[in-house]
Amino acid sequence: HIITLLGHNSSLQIIPIVGMGGSGKTTLAKHVYERFRTLLHFEVCAWSTISQKFSVGEISSKLLFRQNTSPSDTGRETEQQLAQELYQSLIRKKYLVILDDMWSIEAWEKIQFFFPDNSNGSRIIITTRLLDLASYFGPSCLKMSCLDEDRSWKLFCQTAFGQEEGCPRELERIGKKIVEKCKGLPLSIVVIGGLLGKSHKTQEYWEYFAIIIRNSILNLEDDPRSLDILSLSYSHLPAHLKPCFLYMGIFPEDRNIHVSRLIKLWVAEGFIKPNKTQGLEEVAEGYLKDLVDRNLIAVGRLGWNGKIKTCNIHDLLRDLCLMAARKERFLHVMDLFDIPGGIDNERRIVFGDLSPHNMYGPLDFHGLKPSASVARSFVSNRRLPMLKFRLLRVFDVLGNNSPLDDVLDKQVNLRYFRKLYGWEYRFFHVLPSSIYLLWNLQTLIIRQGESVIAPPEIWKMPQLRHVDCVNMYLPEPPLSDDQQDGSVLMNLQTLQTTMNLTLSEEVCKRIINVKKLKITYDRFAAMPYRCCLYNLCQLGKLESLSCAFESMPIFGGWLHYWSLTFPSSLKKLSLKGCYLHCQDLMIIGCWLPNLEVLNLKERSIFGPAWNLLQEGGFLRLKSLKISWNYLLHWNADSSHFPALEKLVLEDLVLLHEIPSSIGEIPTLRSIDLHRCSDSAAFSAMKILEEQKSLGNDDLRVRVVTVDDEMRLFKENIKRWFGNYSD
Repeated sequence: HIITLLGHNSSLQIIPIVGMGGSGKTTLAKHVYERFRTLLHFEVCAWSTISQKFSVGEISSKLLFRQNTSPSDTGRETEQQLAQELYQSLIRKKYLVILDDMWSIEAWEKIQFFFPDNSNGSRIIITTRLLDLASYFGPSCLKMSCLDEDRSWKLFCQTAFGQEEGCPRELERIGKKIVEKCKGLPLSIVVIGGLLGKSHKTQEYWEYFAIIIRNSILNLEDDPRSLDILSLSYSHLPAHLKPCFLYMGIFPEDRNIHVSRLIKLWVAEGFIKPNKTQGLEEVAEGYLKDLVDRNLIAVGRLGWNGKIKTCNIHDLLRDLCLMAARKERFLHVMDLFDIPGGIDNERRIVFGDLSPHNMYGPLDFHGLKPSASVARSFVSNRRLPMLKFRLLRVFDVLGNNSPLDDVLDKQVNLRYFRKLYGWEYRFFHVLPSSIYLLWNLQTLIIRQGESVIAPPEIWKMPQLRHVDCVNMYLPEPPLSDDQQDGSVLMNLQTLQTTMNLTLSEEVCKRIINVKKLKITYDRFAAMPYRCCLYNLCQLGKLESLSCAFESMPIFGGWLHYWSLTFPSSLKKLSLKGCYLHCQDLMIIGCWLPNLEVLNLKERSIFGPAWNLLQEGGFLRLKSLKISWNYLLHWNADSSHFPALEKLVLEDLVLLHEIPSSIGEIPTLRSIDLHRCSDSAAFSAMKILEEQKSLGNDDLRVRVVTVDDEMRLFKENIKRWFGNYSD
């Protein structure tokens, strides 16, 4: 039905999807969005979640493809400037916009003028729980009804037992009784299915669970029918997963959550139980997967390694989080009119997304005594003055203007420090020499200003696991006589982004277990032989390396000039400004048998051609991205990239064509071209047509061109391929 509504009417049409929480509105919208995002039917596909506490600036930002940002991430642009930029980006284009989880007509009235009626079949899909709001947009409203008995049972079986395995006959009768209590609500069905899928699959246990679900009573204002059921999923969680689930309440509603940040916070809070065979982060990933399998957390995006990169939590499950967290005094989320002086006895304090008009306004902290507070964690999504809690373990703030030495002073219990932005610009930040007194610190994240200058004492912090700073200048460590020296950072896994780092043997010895390293060399870097990049091969556990050379002379052979060597453990490699010859690229393919992701950024390829004509290649490479290179000819065949799944080409305005045999790679799933030459785009469409004629319907090709060029490109596509279907 919704595909029909997206049909041939040329005027701008608004399609509301209405239904109760957990009925599948967002899931349906995602299916439509993903289907059309990879086709040429719409020139622009954009998504934004509105929520109850909405910000016009943030909505505009997300629709301008600045995903996962808050209003302050948009620089100095005002809401009006963002709105104008959004309008200009949509004018004369055919677009599909999803506005998810809208709660009021007021929200629509504030943003409706951002969307021009281009009379070309553009569509806006709005999801909402409110029938009155849906009716406001006219009769073309799609109502999500609850599932009937048969579809409810089918969904439950898929969730609890998987696609292949069915429900055992002895559990079918009691299973249907349990599903009946879910009243056809998809969210309740998948959560209960996830719970029972992880439980004992015995008749006795399911009978016991049926009694619990029948007798469960939970007084909640919003949709008690569904939350009664969902509360069971929390009460039956293993003890080690309960704090991890409740911690999801610190994140604002409808926010994509970066898993790397979530795991670091879990580790700092002490939720993760170590074992002898896995590191803390690996154990935490297992916890996350368990919560995903129970359908309590939803997967957002996957990373290059197949691991979960972003996740989110349904509004109803977040409500459950906050309700249980309040009841157990696990955390306290400050609302706009809460009195800060009343939080002295709270263990975890969260300043959530408040009114956008009050993002920068001060709160009255009169009466609050941080020195007497028992708070272990302080998380703020708004800018606040510095508060010194003497027992603090976690400090995660959007930003304040306090000098770092004031912020870090005497925080000896601190394990996690993250500071983003500030209302006064600073060119650089200097970490105090006393930072080594924070002997428990595991994570240090500073993304504020142009650069961070670290003192030599940073090498005396053996608990450090993750250092993520903007352009960090790291000094040479003091010489040590043996590996048992206390300054060896044995736990360090992430080090980024370092400026002009000299990878001496002394440095490599201290970061021997690092897994992710990002280095930039500018025009002030030492001579190549003094940077000691040949020592990279000593980092035997390194999995991800990003190496950028800024302002370097244009000539080939930088692989040899800088004496670059890579450890065979590398799985992801990003290079910029290194002007590699064809033979250099072949050497990299031979050196790195485990390489899965290769990003060749601007000025990484020297010369107009990349010829892969000899045997060998990138045998395990899954993702290849080439951008901003003066590449004219690319000669390769499927044997050079036998495992390739994703190909991305950006700003290759001179490239003649993609090698046609690339389409013969059996694992290839997508080809994305952004602002490339017409001939390269035509070759991609030709590959798509050839694969379709061979019965390969899994390949997706996406072409993004500049403004009005898309219309011309589509006309040329039809001329080249006849009646090409969108």
